[in-house]
Amino acid sequence: MQSVNPLGEFIRARRAATSPKQVGLPDEGPRRTAGLRRHEVAMLAGVSEGYYARLEQGREKHPSDQVLNALTRVFGLDAEAAEHLHRLARQGVRKRGGCPPANDRAAAHLVRLIDSWSTPAVILGSRFDILAANEAAKALLSVMGTETNLVRFVFLDPAARRFYQDWEETARTCVAGLRAAASLNTEDATLRGLVAQLSTLSEDFTRLWAEYDVRAKTHQTKRLIHPEAGELTLTYQTFTVNGSTGQQLGTYQAEPGSPSEVALRRLIASTGRHGGAEDECPAPDGGPDTETAPAPDGERNRDHA
Repeated sequence: MQSVNPLGEFIRARRAATSPKQVGLPDEGPRRTAGLRRHEVAMLAGVSEGYYARLEQGREKHPSDQVLNALTRVFGLDAEAAEHLHRLARQGVRKRGGCPPANDRAAAHLVRLIDSWSTPAVILGSRFDILAANEAAKALLSVMGTETNLVRFVFLDPAARRFYQDWEETARTCVAGLRAAASLNTEDATLRGLVAQLSTLSEDFTRLWAEYDVRAKTHQTKRLIHPEAGELTLTYQTFTVNGSTGQQLGTYQAEPGSPSEVALRRLIASTGRHGGAEDECPAPDGGPDTETAPAPDGERNRDHA
């Protein structure tokens, strides 16, 4: 699902999410629509209302850096969202070739690395497919069954709402990360297909996708309820995999000496999963595998699961 006006959609969503109070305007009571009015954004950004309207409508496609920086200030965008805004504005003049294609294979040496760890670890593709998982992660994520895509699990499997105590925050993080991936891979038909599928089958995904949040985190606290281990509080940390476009290495760690660490160790021991096997999840496109492993159960450099 590729938008014909991604820049307009983004700034319209940011306008709706910005309150008059946030920008120092008087609160005049209830508004027919949420957020700022077009003329207010134009005034604050120092452009004409007609010019700003053309930006939202997609009739003005090449705003200057000065205009983009002004909109960044008005909407209070963080560094990542500001970069996304500039990227959208450059898409119309991007040279042919764009970003390198996403890599849907986990390198064998990375698979061997995480298999040697007792800490649950996964390698995620740009669409949040689990490309590889060590034995500890398979035990932790067994609730996913045969699903190999974290975002699909979060939105389409009822088990996800029982697994993630903070389901809404996890869902928001997933969508924000998928938005960022979509902006970097505008020609990725598989990613567009995933967005179309989720938009059709999940009202929650459609609601959050429309907010146009773009966010990538390096760590997040995960409060889980595992069907075997019970309640777990883990820190999810991700790292960019250099040399493999779009891939992230994610780890789940419990506080040393905590009940969660004890429960996690018992879970891994009870399933007989101690690491060392060079297993890899099936490739998301159904292609031949370099290594084969049972799929884990179902979140830039991202916290998505």
